[in-house]
Amino acid sequence: MELEKETDGKLDAERQTEAIMEREVKNQTEEESVEKDPESDTRTEEVKRERETEPVQVCVSGSAPLLWRSADLRLVRERMGIVGTLVGSLARQPRQNCRLGRPLQLLLEEARLLKDTGRAVLVKGAESECDDDRVNVEVEENYTKHLQHSYEEQGRLALEEKKRVLERVMTVRLRDEALTDQPIRERLSSLKSSFSFPRSAMMVQLCTARARLGYAPDERDWLATDWPLPRDNKQEVRYRVYQDLRQQGYYITSAGKFGGDYLIYPGDPLRFHAHFIAVCVPIKSESPISDFLCLARLGANVKKTILLCSPSETESEGVIYTSIQWSGMV
Repeated sequence: MELEKETDGKLDAERQTEAIMEREVKNQTEEESVEKDPESDTRTEEVKRERETEPVQVCVSGSAPLLWRSADLRLVRERMGIVGTLVGSLARQPRQNCRLGRPLQLLLEEARLLKDTGRAVLVKGAESECDDDRVNVEVEENYTKHLQHSYEEQGRLALEEKKRVLERVMTVRLRDEALTDQPIRERLSSLKSSFSFPRSAMMVQLCTARARLGYAPDERDWLATDWPLPRDNKQEVRYRVYQDLRQQGYYITSAGKFGGDYLIYPGDPLRFHAHFIAVCVPIKSESPISDFLCLARLGANVKKTILLCSPSETESEGVIYTSIQWSGMV
């Protein structure tokens, strides 16, 4: 009987606790619903809509179109199907090249399509303020002093951390009567004279943001640049093919390692494999049959279809596509 009473008492206490928690959650939900301001939600949606409609800023560094803002990277991928290639280092793992970060380098065709559709503005990259190639001696000396100060500070912190580790080990040894702490005391006393902090272990700050990104409209118009490279026949062919494939909803990346011009995906490359290797060929060009045989064998080895893309002489007629698949020797 006593066990049954104790059990009933525990059940009643648990039920009361659950009821109190449910009441608190309900009150909190009601307070949040009361405090919620519909006007603030409307303003947030308007700001978000303005950011999506505002043209992204493509920084042209030499002949490489780059995107630096994380919001621009997300916008062009989700809304415009632009993939690009990350070429920057990660702030927390700068000494590796397996995983990369910003900036995002665009294909020339990607940047040109964004500019022609009015969704991007090309901005000149930062140029040197010096008139000649001589290095500013004062800036270099200040940077060297900054590095030396950072090295000394990191060495001091490393020495303190080493001392704390030895003190913890000595404390553990003192608890155990069978062990002696004399070697640890000797190391601790001679640590300051024997400790050396290698320069290869020094951390160096890397800039993950780029200066002069928040341009006003008049500054952006003044810095706007024209297309950085001359347009020859080959680039025009590649651009027309890229433009036509993007209008059909395909995602496109570079296919240099597959011997073609583009890799064509039915959706985002993070979710799909490429189905085609696009090779851009002028409509009236002549090529030996051996080139097509090599392409067909290559496509069969990587389980993709070779797609010959030839823009028509007039833009109104579009692009002519011819698929090639290897079926074996006769």
